Amino acid sequence: MNITEKAAYLKGLAEGINLDPAKPETKLINALIDCVNELALYVTDLEEDVDTLEAYIEEIDEDLGDVEEYIYGPDDCDCEDWEDWDCDCDCDCECDCDCDDECDCDCGCEAEDAE
Repeated sequence: MNITEKAAYLKGLAEGINLDPAKPETKLINALIDCVNELALYVTDLEEDVDTLEAYIEEIDEDLGDVEEYIYGPDDCDCEDWEDWDCDCDCDCECDCDCDDECDCDCGCEAEDAE
């Protein structure tokens, strides 16, 4: 049961107990049920918007991956543990490696070793 169905169920329960419309309690219950119904509709709209945005973001991410591959070439290094990179050039570079061309930074993966 989704949120709009639950709101409709609550409304049906309130109508089914035949509350006296003149009592303040009945007015309060009806107002609360109306509020819950509006919130349920609002949440449903937000869920639809989120689904649309997720699909759009996935498309953008795929396009960005294509652009990155075009600009930087294929990613031959599958290393995920950047902190495990070994740097023998004494550059204190944390090994993303922005040091000069003489740097012998090596992540240890097969692609890097093949070069």
